[in-house]
Amino acid sequence: MTVYATLDSPLGELLLVGVESATAPGGTALVSLSVPGQKGGAVVQDGWRLAPEAFAGIAAQLRAYFAGELTRFDIAYAADAPGTDFQRRVWAQLDAIEYGTTASYGEIARRIGASSVQVRAVGTAIGRNPLLVVRPCHRVIGSDGSLKGYAGGLERKEALLGLEGALSPTPTS
Repeated sequence: MTVYATLDSPLGELLLVGVESATAPGGTALVSLSVPGQKGGAVVQDGWRLAPEAFAGIAAQLRAYFAGELTRFDIAYAADAPGTDFQRRVWAQLDAIEYGTTASYGEIARRIGASSVQVRAVGTAIGRNPLLVVRPCHRVIGSDGSLKGYAGGLERKEALLGLEGALSPTPTS
């Protein structure tokens, strides 16, 4: 059964979607976490059950993260979540980027053994990450240190990196 809940956050109202799972902590494995207006974000479907209690543990971790008290999530992701093998390899590298640090798209490509011509495909896979915030695609930046695309909007990417202390200070004159 697909369950969902919403959670207020500094990024706006988050939509959490999961599946009931006997093996997941709290009984729910996360399928999607999206923000308002997100490109390709989840939309509540007929047949889904509103179940905020199913996301109590996940919501507590998100609140702690936004309060600056949590640097690593411990959340079960749905095993049969959408994604190609290539996307899953890219997403696994996102999970490996430590809190407060960043990696470039090219670095992610190298880590999965992709050629330099596949960097664009890596960017596309990152853009299709269904688990914003908890699978930290916001930590991927351009090779020149600039903020590049984010399905939730660049202002949210900047806010997340700022929360984590991963933004370079802007020079003042």
